Amino acid sequence: MNERRRFLAQLRDINDRLFDDVSLRTSARRGGRSPFEFHRVFRRLAGETLKQYTLRVRLERAAGELLSTDKSVAAVASSKGFMRHEVFTRAFRRHFGVSPMGYRRRWHGAPKSARKFQRQLIDAAGACLRLYGFHTTSSSGGTAMPLVSIARKDLTPMPFLFIRRQASQSELSATLGECFGTVFSHCMKNGLEMAGFPLARYPVVGPLLTVEAGVPLKNPAKAEGEMEYCELPGGPAVFAVHGGPYEQLGETHAAILRWIQNQQLRVAGPHWEWYVTDPAAHPDPADWRTQIFYPLAAG
Repeated sequence: MNERRRFLAQLRDINDRLFDDVSLRTSARRGGRSPFEFHRVFRRLAGETLKQYTLRVRLERAAGELLSTDKSVAAVASSKGFMRHEVFTRAFRRHFGVSPMGYRRRWHGAPKSARKFQRQLIDAAGACLRLYGFHTTSSSGGTAMPLVSIARKDLTPMPFLFIRRQASQSELSATLGECFGTVFSHCMKNGLEMAGFPLARYPVVGPLLTVEAGVPLKNPAKAEGEMEYCELPGGPAVFAVHGGPYEQLGETHAAILRWIQNQQLRVAGPHWEWYVTDPAAHPDPADWRTQIFYPLAAG
């Protein structure tokens, strides 16, 4: 098992014990590493320290429980591994800029189904925001072509809040992680109802990519700072499912473009990738699924 696959397995172990002992020493021992080595590898691959990661995910999942249940703040804090209510409240306010009760009030009046969906999304996507585009091998060779399903589909326009950046292929995973983390956190802090996992649109593809990375929303939102807003177009599109590692996405895109050519269709704008599997929960890249959309010219 290479270092990156080993890291994913260790990350799943940490997430399974998130509200128990996830100290650096214990996590390093369970991973068969020294604390120094574990800290170095975790920070390099996760983009944050173990302490930063576990605190962020605990607070985000606490936020999901606050908006989806009527449990007391003390009960939520205890269930997420915080021994003292006061410690939890201070950490929550620092992270979200509002008290736990203030956060809950932002969702007052929202349908129960919407609050439940937000909690499910936070639990599923929050832990892996820096892992989309994560390569698990040094090259894309040596593995079989991923299984792909391709079909034509009619889309409904979808609100999209994103950050636009340029990145090389080697910088893409880190760029996606930074942008997803910023937009996801903004949506949580401001009570914006997210519509699903993070996604990225690619207006320019080449040695230097232009990527628009963010989160789809249920309702329109305002642009703020470096964050921009648009609607992903509705209408005819090619919809495909990529199964397997992210480093094999290029092969899937080639298959999609050949299919479009054979069907005598025309692409009408930038494609986007919707990352619908949590790599932190599924360490085997064979289990990962990425939905790909190519808008088509009408007619």
